[in-house]
Amino acid sequence: MSRTPHPRSDRDLLARITRSPGGKAGYKQLIRELGLGGGHERRLLVEQLTAMVARGELVALREGLWAIPKPESTITSTPQSRDTGRPKWDGMEAAARSGRDRLLSGRLDLHRDGFGFVRPEAGSASAQKLEDIFIPPNEINGAMQGDLVLVDEAPPGRDGRRSGRIARVLTRRNPTVVGIFHYARPQGRRGGRDHDFSDAGMSENYVTPLDERISGMIAIPEGAEVVASTVDSPHRMLGDEARKQALEWSGGEKQIPFGNDNKKNKGDSKNDIDSQWPLEGLAVDVEITSFPSAGRPARGRLIEVLGPPDAFGVDVEIIIRKHHLPHAFPAAVLAEATEQAQETVASLPAEDLDLREDFRGLPIVTIDGETARDFDDAVLVRELTNGNTELQVHIADVSWYVRPGSALDTEARLRGTSVYFPDRAVPMLPHALSSGMCSLLPNEDRLVLSCVMEIDPRGEIAGYRVAEGVIRSVRRMTYTSVQNCLNASPNAKTWNQDKQITAAASAEDIAERERIAAEQPELPAAFDAMLELALRLNAKRVRRGSIDFDLPEPVVEFDPDGNMKAIVRSERGWSHRLIEEFMLSANECVATWLERQGIPSIYRIHEMPDPKRIVEFEETASGFGHSLGLGNLPVRKLTMKTDRRDAQRKSARGRDSRPPQQHEIPDSIPVTPQMYQKLVRRISGTPTERILAYLMLRSLKQARYAEKNEGHFALASPSYTHFTSPIRRYPDLIVHRLVRAMLRRGADERGGAILSTDLQPWQGEFDRSRGAKSRFPTGMTERKTSAEGPIAAEELNDIASESSQAERRAADAERELIEWKKMKFMADKVGEDFHAVILSATKYGFFVELDDMFIEGLVPLASLVGDFYSFRDTDRTIVGARTGHVFGIGQKVEVILDRIDRQQRRLQFALLPGTEPKATSLRTRTKAEPKAERPLSPKRSGKTKTRARNKKNKGRR
Repeated sequence: MSRTPHPRSDRDLLARITRSPGGKAGYKQLIRELGLGGGHERRLLVEQLTAMVARGELVALREGLWAIPKPESTITSTPQSRDTGRPKWDGMEAAARSGRDRLLSGRLDLHRDGFGFVRPEAGSASAQKLEDIFIPPNEINGAMQGDLVLVDEAPPGRDGRRSGRIARVLTRRNPTVVGIFHYARPQGRRGGRDHDFSDAGMSENYVTPLDERISGMIAIPEGAEVVASTVDSPHRMLGDEARKQALEWSGGEKQIPFGNDNKKNKGDSKNDIDSQWPLEGLAVDVEITSFPSAGRPARGRLIEVLGPPDAFGVDVEIIIRKHHLPHAFPAAVLAEATEQAQETVASLPAEDLDLREDFRGLPIVTIDGETARDFDDAVLVRELTNGNTELQVHIADVSWYVRPGSALDTEARLRGTSVYFPDRAVPMLPHALSSGMCSLLPNEDRLVLSCVMEIDPRGEIAGYRVAEGVIRSVRRMTYTSVQNCLNASPNAKTWNQDKQITAAASAEDIAERERIAAEQPELPAAFDAMLELALRLNAKRVRRGSIDFDLPEPVVEFDPDGNMKAIVRSERGWSHRLIEEFMLSANECVATWLERQGIPSIYRIHEMPDPKRIVEFEETASGFGHSLGLGNLPVRKLTMKTDRRDAQRKSARGRDSRPPQQHEIPDSIPVTPQMYQKLVRRISGTPTERILAYLMLRSLKQARYAEKNEGHFALASPSYTHFTSPIRRYPDLIVHRLVRAMLRRGADERGGAILSTDLQPWQGEFDRSRGAKSRFPTGMTERKTSAEGPIAAEELNDIASESSQAERRAADAERELIEWKKMKFMADKVGEDFHAVILSATKYGFFVELDDMFIEGLVPLASLVGDFYSFRDTDRTIVGARTGHVFGIGQKVEVILDRIDRQQRRLQFALLPGTEPKATSLRTRTKAEPKAERPLSPKRSGKTKTRARNKKNKGRR
């Protein structure tokens, strides 16, 4: 074998390792091939390999073995490398690896404390079966939030947790960062934070990211703070109030000013600084021009100045950019929407209109919220001569206006969903369509896709059909108006016999029902029929095992001037729930119909809970005296494998080197939706309802979109999809395209009965003879899809994955903005006292919810004075060691707003002095509590032997 001199470039070394079997090479192999002589040449080789590993060009699998990085899952994007000799990421297949030689790709999710987790890419084995991979702060290797990274996974730890290091950033996800701008200037002449790059040997301006998951600051070189697209001014500001306000210095010590803290009087000496530092303390959007590396911060340039963070509307702009929500429609999209909006029903060709069923002339109505501007669903309920009830659900035919491959379609797919904030929305479709031709406005002809169902007296679907149609709704109703009609119905007494369905009729309710009856006499009785049908449908779902947590959500109320006046709990009366029941039924019928066509489609799936989450929930719920009713879980004890070197090191220090025993969680646990449903009903109305419902929700997986139907666990439904909201959800639009394409192909529009007696999802889930993972009941087999659908299965799989990510992104943005609103609403209430109730207790303190507003906060353990308090996990309480003070879930307390933690977006309360609970003996308190409400601690059980033993050992403690 000919020997060559030591390579002078990394490219040569990469080529040699690439040609080696498996794309990896050992130390001795490289020495032999390179013909290296003495120790100096070998040290140079090791240094070169180490540097290449640090740059992510190679991965050190173990001591003396290096490999070319290969992701576990296919990577769709192909970022170009600056060095043409570096390996390109072109969707390489995963190499077969075992033991410690494990490389995989995934998205990085960082934590504010510097560490992170990598979620393996969807579709890989790791994504389906294994947990996220923990990345320590010192192994981030310059990666940022959301980046697609390659991870070199380490051996499992003693606790079995997966961990690793980031070997390479494959794709940068977010080229922009929103933050607060600061000038680099002498100490004492800065507003906002006490940070200055000059302290670290740098003199540039900088931006502190508002995303706490992004560590470090972003340097803004001189001249990069000027927004290039502005004309009249070097800076432009967004938001209604931001446009009106002068650029004022924020001053003080607050990083993010709230309330009116940034307003200063004229003549204030600090205003002299304003002209010199006009951007100080303002929220800005920055494009990163150079990503961080070892010892070097990221660098960027300003692309937008959003304004003072506390200005009206700027908080929404910050959240939009922080979560990278597409919010500005391109000109081509707006032009196409305007053009499509001109295509009315009257302009349709006669041959196309003949293919549609004419529902005009029927008393069809829309029911939406008071502030809704687009109406994509309309309903009709009427009795049939055979004793059954007909339910018509008509959905706006958005697919007629948004054609595949058009600019509108591309933008809608990019957005994935509409995002709804308290004071504005970021729509998926332009206003010309969403509030125009695609909105089912009253007394206007509109194109629809319809699902017409026949429902028997037990709520079972006796038959259904799907059709293209045209409707003309007779009235736009609101939830409030319909609820008023139901409250004043003569049938209200019958409805309320078993449980409260409607409220007692008020004068307003009676007047509203009479007003509607005078204008359209048939509608009040129609609303009564809708409620009765919804009650039957709901009872059917309950029999089937469907779970309904009914957790309240915060609603921000504004005064006429646009200022927040309250944050309250959302109301969910039966006027809301009847529409929910109708939409659930339509979605289930359309999913079943598409599945019977044998074509690839998009389904809304909710997989079975992860066994580990179930075990964790059972352990926690047992502290409250509750359980899912699983009995003795099949948990086996075993010894986990550990790093042998760790065991040797600990043994050398005189410690036991044997690893602790661990619990192996079984692959499957026989849990059913009915178990969750029964527990929800048991805890309804109890003090522990909120916390246990939340913990149950966390034990479940997130629902998502998928091309393969795997059933919906929470709804106890074997086939489910999203069909009813194509204006605001892209998967619904795709389902519409599939339905219309199959109808035009001549598919039978009718579907058979969908009966709970025939479809008992998960009843046979753990029939061992059929396999633990089957979602199909006995006698039913999985339908195979053909390859000849209107949309290819691969394309549907991509759309499902993208839509699931867009949904999570929108939910995170909506949730975070609500927290911002809470902080701003409470900013001027620091020092005020409130009545509250304890929601939950942790080792950090207990969380309370204010009585008069839907706002939560933490009472830290350290703020409890007069005793040494600790968390007791047996009954989830905070207990005082000396006085016996006990703080438990459901307990009423009086608190004072102590401070606002803006970094963690958390309100911190303290007990109002003098309102602590009366001191009682722990033994006395435990005996006074019923066992069902407060399980007894083993040490305080009251048993004779236990009391004697405690008394005997009292002096030894």
